[in-house]
Amino acid sequence: MRAAVTDYCVELSRNPLLVQGSGGNISWKDAGTLWIKASGYGLAAAAAESIFLPVDLRHLRDAIARGDFTAAPKVLTDTPLRPSIETLLHGLMPHPLVLHLHPVEVLAHLVRRDADDSLRSRLPPAVRWASVAYAKPGAALARALAEALARKPKADAIFMHNHGVVIGGASIADLAGMLHVLSEALATTPRISKAIPPAELPAAAPHGYQRVADQEINQLACDPWLFERLTDAWALYPEQVVFLGAQAVTCDRLADLPAVDAGIAGAPPVFVRGLGVFVPPGFATTRLVMLRCYYEVLSRKTDIAAIRTLGAAEVGELVDWDAEKYRAQLIR
Repeated sequence: MRAAVTDYCVELSRNPLLVQGSGGNISWKDAGTLWIKASGYGLAAAAAESIFLPVDLRHLRDAIARGDFTAAPKVLTDTPLRPSIETLLHGLMPHPLVLHLHPVEVLAHLVRRDADDSLRSRLPPAVRWASVAYAKPGAALARALAEALARKPKADAIFMHNHGVVIGGASIADLAGMLHVLSEALATTPRISKAIPPAELPAAAPHGYQRVADQEINQLACDPWLFERLTDAWALYPEQVVFLGAQAVTCDRLADLPAVDAGIAGAPPVFVRGLGVFVPPGFATTRLVMLRCYYEVLSRKTDIAAIRTLGAAEVGELVDWDAEKYRAQLIR
């Protein structure tokens, strides 16, 4: 099973519309053991490193049966690595294999205020699914998913508003088949922008900032509609907030770029109106991937009134959470 899961992880990691950076997870159950990816590692790492941790499945299920969704997973080996903060989601799903991703085509619907109606209008009748309102990853989300499964125990896909999807199956083929169905059914044509970032900048960017090479990402600053969304539609899902910051940093001139410590890899990107997206020294490649994901999701929206963003309290829970700080630090 490990070999099949590893191959599938590598395959998934090649598609940025399905997997972004260290996001996403997969697990399989082997008798009383749940094998799950370690926090902070991308699926692509499965081929080169030992990133799957054995967790006591009976311990997880006992905790779930007691309604204790705060129980820490019990790792069955001596390792400094931590299992995913969403291990309980994998333990809750009854399927032998479980896949958790944040696919762009799915997210574009899950950040809508009418997410369930949008899903219902697109998904084939044969898909057995349930959904949960946004909840903080970890105990709160696990409890919500448990309640959804109690209502629909045969669900093979659980959609989490402003977050992603969990898919269960008996085989890799089941997971791949369901993911294909969801991606096809929920596909949305992205907007075509007429804004073109200038080929040359009027002056060198101060403080060591560099404009990103990806011209699609630069549309976030150069397309007027997208630039306005940085103010009113920034915090869409946890991965974005954790890796890119609680709010977008914008300015109108290169001279207004804020000073930054060159050694702080966690400093945010800056969106300069009409010129592009500028990143400070040491900006991790994984964070560029998260920027591209945000662009892909936002470019599939047309009606700002239909977008549901995370509230200030929900954002605060994410940026001050030790579990996410640990994961982000591994990336940096």
